[in-house]
Amino acid sequence: MPSTLQTGHIGLNVTDLARSTAFYRQVLGLDVVAESHDAERPFAFLGRDGAPVLTLWQQSAGAHATGRPGLHHLSFRADSVEDVRAAEAVLKELGAVFAHDGLVPHAEGASSGGIFFFDPDGIRLEIFTPKGLEQAEAPGGAAPTCGFF
Repeated sequence: MPSTLQTGHIGLNVTDLARSTAFYRQVLGLDVVAESHDAERPFAFLGRDGAPVLTLWQQSAGAHATGRPGLHHLSFRADSVEDVRAAEAVLKELGAVFAHDGLVPHAEGASSGGIFFFDPDGIRLEIFTPKGLEQAEAPGGAAPTCGFF
């Protein structure tokens, strides 16, 4: 078994490449690493320092089906509560839909937590920080907040 495995990049099917590229660039601060606007195979690789973090493939229709097996949500780590609040402000400007009001901990008494929201295709997303939310109330009590939205 390889001992050096780690997550490479995340690939998402999207319905509108331009809309999703703009959304993820604004919210996550990613750069376009590579892209194609070929009518038959449009895609964008978004990343940092030339390395892909997120790949977007325009090859689907409709909205993300949360009631089917597959992706539950994507989680992105921020260094601080302030960084999460900055992302929240951008999302509010973009009119994003949130699962909870404001920053919430991952569970009652947890110091980690963040914001839980949806991308333009209904994919569930989280931006969290590992500390700083000790005093906040968890919407699901002891159940993991990230698991039930």
